[in-house]
Amino acid sequence: MKTTMSRFQIHDELTAPEGSMAVLRGALSSGGQLPNFLGVLAGSPAALRAYARFRSELRHGRLTLPTLERIALAVAEHHRSEPGIAMHSRAARAAGLALDEVALARQFKSHDPREAALLRYLQALLLEGRPAMHLHEEAREAGWDDEQLLEAIAAVSLESFTAMINVAGDVPVDGSSESTRALEAA
Repeated sequence: MKTTMSRFQIHDELTAPEGSMAVLRGALSSGGQLPNFLGVLAGSPAALRAYARFRSELRHGRLTLPTLERIALAVAEHHRSEPGIAMHSRAARAAGLALDEVALARQFKSHDPREAALLRYLQALLLEGRPAMHLHEEAREAGWDDEQLLEAIAAVSLESFTAMINVAGDVPVDGSSESTRALEAA
């Protein structure tokens, strides 16, 4: 079911709790427009700060941005998070992934054998809770070391959290709330 309103308030710099303001200011200074997800998460300063720290640390890890975007797309699709799919489709294209790779990532697949091995491993983690040993070994044989596998698992966790907030809150896809706010103000 599509909604135009979030179940949670979508905060901005005027309505967010004081404890969320530093993270929101940082997001606004780097991106221009505040994503609906961050506006919702601002309702809990502790959750927002934890999310921002977790994402920042993963961005400084060993996984490349295209790999992180493949993971994000797969997880968003798994959880049926429309805002996540839309945002990460754009981000994946900006990170250099071709349209076919974006579509494949949403299915935990890739034309790149190394990326495909990692995505199969992560899909089993999400679906079964414990990937089979042969998938772990396949990922290792494809060139993923322990540090990268642990970062990939952390990325699945972070993207699952993001998707769960989006789905539980019926958070609208970015850009869709502006028309709703305009209608409400009229």
